[in-house]
Amino acid sequence: MSEAIDTIHRWSTDAVPLAQRLDYWVGAVCEGFLEMDVTSPVAGSFGATLESAPLGPIVVNQVRGSAQDVYRTRRAIAHSRNNYFYLLCKTDSAWVAVQDGRSARLLPGDAVLVDSRRRYEFHLLQSADTISLELPTAWVDAWIPDAGDQMARRIDGQAGWGSVLCGFVRQLTPQMAAKPPLPAALLGDQLGGLLALATGHGLSESESEGRAALRRRVLDATRERHAEPGLTAAGVARELGISERSLHRCLGEGGTTFATALAGFRMQAARRMLGDARFDRLGIAEIGFRVGLTDASHFVRQCRRHLGATPGELRRLRR
Repeated sequence: MSEAIDTIHRWSTDAVPLAQRLDYWVGAVCEGFLEMDVTSPVAGSFGATLESAPLGPIVVNQVRGSAQDVYRTRRAIAHSRNNYFYLLCKTDSAWVAVQDGRSARLLPGDAVLVDSRRRYEFHLLQSADTISLELPTAWVDAWIPDAGDQMARRIDGQAGWGSVLCGFVRQLTPQMAAKPPLPAALLGDQLGGLLALATGHGLSESESEGRAALRRRVLDATRERHAEPGLTAAGVARELGISERSLHRCLGEGGTTFATALAGFRMQAARRMLGDARFDRLGIAEIGFRVGLTDASHFVRQCRRHLGATPGELRRLRR
């Protein structure tokens, strides 16, 4: 057991005074991962830990800590002797990954792949709690022929092979890597196969350009952005590079409308928060704001219409 523990490398800002924690963390990130720059909107109260352990050719990293913004810059790339792909999965809050001019808005449970040979940004808006798998470039190229085209593309953690991949990734903690339940090579092959299936599924949808594939893209984008006040069909169409007419047509062929889909996603989020005692400290207006409805009375009407009760009634029913 002690041998397994020894294979886990750990860095924690608890080791230094508060004023030095962010600087310490930048050093830990550069030592544990690659050279990167890190800033934080909560620098005055910053805290974070990194645990890392090898699993065959893969390295399993688990980050916990405060909100932060991570930048892989040209200067950092020039100073790096080694490069990798990273597959990241975050389960507790939404975040954003940017690479090659593409911005992936990731919901809890989603995953994303990035290449350290090119600039990227991570915007961890609420916390940094993430599983990050360091994958050798040759290993990824052996599983994904078009790996370069998959960078910063959201892997849906709730649907299809993406859900299977993300569920598997969430089990790969440093503690499990230090004492794997199966041979590391077998677990690595499982990961590679699931990664190929998840990314290949997304590629076939993009290439097919069929109505059903387009409808899934529209619904995914709407679900990702449902909390934005004033979200419009035109805004979603612009993000996807399609006309607003095409957006409405593909949704109509699926038996729904943009307004209906958006309201459905917002009410799903509202039902979840109103049914969770941890959110009782938030007022009804704040819950509404968090699902994209800035008018409290409109939020109440939407709940009554879609959920069959007012927000207050839903809370009382839970108790």
